Amino acid sequence: MTGALPGVGARSVVAALLLIGLALVPVIAAAIGEPFYVTLFTRIVIFALAAVGLNLILGYGALVSFGHAMYIGIGAYVVGILAHHGVSSGWVQLAVALVVGAVVAALIGVVCLRTSGMAFIMITLAFAQMFYFLSISLKQYGGDDGLTIATRSDFGLFSLASNTALYYFAFVLLIACLFFFYKLIHSRFGMVLRGCRSNERRMASFGFPTLRYKLTAYVISALVCVIAGVLLANLTKFAAPSYMAWQASGDLIVMVVLGGMGTLIGPVAGAVALLIFEEVLAGWTTHWMVVLGPLIVVIVLTAKKGLYGVLVERDERRRSARGSEP
Repeated sequence: MTGALPGVGARSVVAALLLIGLALVPVIAAAIGEPFYVTLFTRIVIFALAAVGLNLILGYGALVSFGHAMYIGIGAYVVGILAHHGVSSGWVQLAVALVVGAVVAALIGVVCLRTSGMAFIMITLAFAQMFYFLSISLKQYGGDDGLTIATRSDFGLFSLASNTALYYFAFVLLIACLFFFYKLIHSRFGMVLRGCRSNERRMASFGFPTLRYKLTAYVISALVCVIAGVLLANLTKFAAPSYMAWQASGDLIVMVVLGGMGTLIGPVAGAVALLIFEEVLAGWTTHWMVVLGPLIVVIVLTAKKGLYGVLVERDERRRSARGSEP
């Protein structure tokens, strides 16, 4: 027997333990008297959500976007600007953020998706830098110093005033996103998207409108990052140009690669690993980035499919071996 439970792979056990662990963070933090961990893991869950969104096009569509942090910034700035003008309704802020994000993503996607490879990477980076410098130029909204948000979004039915409420709101959205993506990836849409990753020309020859499929995936991916931006603005009560910086987009890519591209839970595992490594190393030394860089390189070289991707690959190998047995 290869596992504790027949038919249950290691990846399922790890995924369940990871999500249960995240669900219990506020309980554990209260038990040990360390409320800081709720704030830390809220940030982790928010970036895990953004990484899951990016993984739709990076892991399943082989589209390397170096500008997805732009959508986090859009979500954050919509909350900040509306709050600045006295609009505190979370539903209005979320709706406006999604509409703005969808329009921007559709327009940028139409341009970017006509290219591939390095050209796609550079164009997404260029658009992200345009929005980064646009946010700096908005002097009435803080410019380079960013925009302070007085209060968190008011959703009427529930309040995000407490850190625990915000954490569980972000966690529920993450679970909902994972469920939606699971259904999406295993649908006809997901199969066409993965087919485009393998051989787009062949998919087009079969009659599939590949540009339309990729554009839809790009917009969905961007909107998930917009939602993450709305949550991040509520966590920090702040919107800053740095949210859109290319380094932030690079962090998202690292989370996806570290956890496992093209796996559902991989980006979540990558976000947890990267941000915990960052927090622990920052507490040990001011030169933590010098340590973190080589550590990530070692992990990626030894686990080429990512921390969670290795488990997925092992389970699939075992399933194939059992299927080939007489």
